[in-house]
Amino acid sequence: MGTAAAPPSADSMASRWFALIAIILGAFVAILNNSLINVAIPKLMNVFGSTTDRIQWVLTGYMLASGVIIPISGFMGDRLGYKKFFIVALSVFTLGSLLCALAWSDTVLIVFRIIQGLGGGVIMPLSMAIIYKIMPREQIGTALGVWGISAMVAPAVGPTLSGYLVQWFNWRLLFIVCIPVSLFAILMAAILLHETEVNETRSFDWWGFILAVISAGTLLYALSNGESDGWTSFEIVFLIFISIMSGALLIWVETGREDPLINLSLLKNFTYTLSVATASLVTIGLFGGVFLTPIYLENIQGMSAIDTGLLLMPQAIAMAVMMPIAGKLFDKIGVVPLGLVGLTILSVMTYQLHSLTVITSQNWLKWTLAIRGIGIGLCMMPISTAGMNAVDPRQVGNASSLSNLIRQVAASMGIAVLTTIMQQRTALHNQQTSEFITPTSIGLNIFSGSTGMSNLAGLIAQDSLARAIGDCFLLASLPVFVAIPLVFCFVKWRKPAKPAQQETSA
Repeated sequence: MGTAAAPPSADSMASRWFALIAIILGAFVAILNNSLINVAIPKLMNVFGSTTDRIQWVLTGYMLASGVIIPISGFMGDRLGYKKFFIVALSVFTLGSLLCALAWSDTVLIVFRIIQGLGGGVIMPLSMAIIYKIMPREQIGTALGVWGISAMVAPAVGPTLSGYLVQWFNWRLLFIVCIPVSLFAILMAAILLHETEVNETRSFDWWGFILAVISAGTLLYALSNGESDGWTSFEIVFLIFISIMSGALLIWVETGREDPLINLSLLKNFTYTLSVATASLVTIGLFGGVFLTPIYLENIQGMSAIDTGLLLMPQAIAMAVMMPIAGKLFDKIGVVPLGLVGLTILSVMTYQLHSLTVITSQNWLKWTLAIRGIGIGLCMMPISTAGMNAVDPRQVGNASSLSNLIRQVAASMGIAVLTTIMQQRTALHNQQTSEFITPTSIGLNIFSGSTGMSNLAGLIAQDSLARAIGDCFLLASLPVFVAIPLVFCFVKWRKPAKPAQQETSA
């Protein structure tokens, strides 16, 4: 008879949870930095005397670098060891942060942001894979729930912190504040993490890497610049064509390899594919809110970046509280109940935001977003965890990198589509309102003269943008509603037991 494996000691379990802190800090600082920069773009444009199109590359450069580097995270983790590669990634990110803080021109800042993105892009998939390497399977849900706090809280903390630093201090602090946190995460990872098993026989798939870089890079660039350059422009159409063709060639190349860089055979796993598809739909709705809410608060209600961040804080707190609770519940009751409740709350609250107007109460918006945060906290990690749990433990690195890449594309696609729709609906509402509302039709003399007409045009533009954002929230709720019935597919139906054959007498 075989002997059962001894349960992990209390000291061993404690060291694993302390190691999780290092992983959380690494993921948190990578996401936080990007949300800090989003708010500071106007400030950076003024500092460097740059144009809007040029300074946007501070964001685009990081996004492209992080997107194209994600596919190698699984290979490098297996080849070097996940602990070593995690420390390398954090070190590159820290170096990039230091260089960005020292930048003396917009061009130099863009180059340094690309370096920062090469490190930051692999931190999330690496950290998720490490959790599966160090934590017992029965505690994966709880661990990912705690880890997920970083992914949800950082985007909400970022605008407030960024606005405070830019308004009262110096823009260079946007990068400097990340350095001590990153260094502390590196130190804790070096001390507390144990190195994973290394596969030195695995060879690098150069063709897979090149094709993945071309396909992901061209698609992400097209999605981020489609609205400004025009979706029907030759450049954007050509880039999408290149992305599709290189993606098709990638599929052909990778399916013929024994050890591909991007293991597309993982998509044959129904539960994993269902998890990635459902999470991608939720990501579109989630990032729609992250993208639209600051525009509404700052452009329509005239709130500062600091006040916007403070209004979004209850949503961040709700997500932070629910994430570990959802993780603990996942280990006990599974994904279906949590997914159904969380997605229902998220979809309904996102739909409720379609009623936003110029005079919507900030208190109503704050509580609506907070309840929405409860839904996000309940559903996101359980859905992702269910898919990862269905994967062979030896493939968690590849599965994590593939799912993170797909979700990044989904987020970029969601933002690109909603940006286009917001601008189109704003123009449509503006035209419709202008046809029916004039100073004469509303009988107000205060709008007479050039100044009055300008004020009226401003009010119409403000109202049109508010209604367009409401339309976008309505559309953002649709993929979340679609995701609800998909959760039922996670149910594992048990085959009925065959009835015992009754003995018959001769």
